[in-house]
Amino acid sequence: MKEAMLYSQLSDGSVECELCHRRCRIPKGSIGFCSVRKNVDGVLYSLVYGKAIAANVDPIEKKPLFHYYPGSAVMSIATIGCNFRCKFCDNWTISQSREIEGLDFPPEKVISSSLKYGCHGVSYTYTEPTIFFEYAYDTAKLAREKGLFNTFVTNGYMTPEAVRTISQYLNAATVDFKGSADPKFYRELMAVPDPEPIFETLKEMKRVGIFIEITNLLVTKYGDDLGGLRELASRIVEILGKDVPFHVLRFHPDYQLYEVPSTPISTLEKAAEIAMDVGLKYVYIGNVPGHRLEHTYCPSCKEILIERFSFDILRWNLKADNTCPKCGEKINVVGTLQKGGSKWLSLI
Repeated sequence: MKEAMLYSQLSDGSVECELCHRRCRIPKGSIGFCSVRKNVDGVLYSLVYGKAIAANVDPIEKKPLFHYYPGSAVMSIATIGCNFRCKFCDNWTISQSREIEGLDFPPEKVISSSLKYGCHGVSYTYTEPTIFFEYAYDTAKLAREKGLFNTFVTNGYMTPEAVRTISQYLNAATVDFKGSADPKFYRELMAVPDPEPIFETLKEMKRVGIFIEITNLLVTKYGDDLGGLRELASRIVEILGKDVPFHVLRFHPDYQLYEVPSTPISTLEKAAEIAMDVGLKYVYIGNVPGHRLEHTYCPSCKEILIERFSFDILRWNLKADNTCPKCGEKINVVGTLQKGGSKWLSLI
């Protein structure tokens, strides 16, 4: 166990966790909603520090981060636990586990393994990185010292305090929406009181300079309202601007929604059209390998700039300064094409 960061001790011996917007008040001897933070005699501890339940070398496109050092290999780590209860979670065997398990993979070993396998960065992913914040923070600090970047794949429910604390080491984040941020969807299928705090997180991430990409999972029948998607896309433009990459993701049956069919591709395409109509310049369709909206196009002349198949880059067509070779428009891509690294390697 490791003493937690960002919590307050209360007069009755309970503590208030300040990592996510649940702000759990945890009595002595009890654990928080995420199941991995415990009050021991008035001190809050992380139960999963250095206990990785998954560690893989992935392409950064899997996160998905299409505009941040494309082609990078990233060491991807997670612990058990989550502060959401999504009935459609595709990582439910680890996110919803109530047993503290995992192999010892301390920050120093994460970084030495990252360097050994040629990774360009470290991604905190699969489950929600907010709930293993101390582990991620210490690892991210070491990663920065060794010249590696850090990315979160997050549900965006972290507090402004948490964003500010990790911001000195966090380079980029994929913020995952589900069901177009419909409040009823979040309450009934995710056990989340209100998605509104996520938009506050986006504002804080932008303020501190974290590079952001957005995903939105459209769940068949339950969370595929395109009117809600238009509202979400409009808010994203308002908060982050038109240059933020926006990924519309296909749902596949899983966990407690195993009998629900996959999102029709036609629904995804309509959603993408709406997002572009709202003004978003870089709109993608995810979980549909081979779709034309896996590629990056120039917003002005529609030239294909980065051609992809699934998570692989097939062709790079940007100039050295990340401008379009045809019309010269500056493209919102950080870094240039990265090569090397042992992608698709499982360590745990």
